[in-house]
Amino acid sequence: MIGFDAAVGEIRAKTAGGALLASDVSPKTEKEILFHARQNGTEVIKAGFTMDEAKQATGKRAGVFFVTDEGLFGSLKKHINLEFGG
Repeated sequence: MIGFDAAVGEIRAKTAGGALLASDVSPKTEKEILFHARQNGTEVIKAGFTMDEAKQATGKRAGVFFVTDEGLFGSLKKHINLEFGG
């Protein structure tokens, strides 16, 4: 899922997986995602990619992504520095 609203929806639904934040996501967006994640026990990773780099990879410039596959999210955690807990 790409974007703030989609990620918050998945967090509130307590979907398996977790959220990824681009390194240059706005402080307000980061605060809001962390608020919802902590309320629902969802893990959040601040990734080492920027929103522009995400656009190159996905075709959409966004700072928030939600990975619904637990296995994929686990693999991503191994390669991205974990900065936040759920």
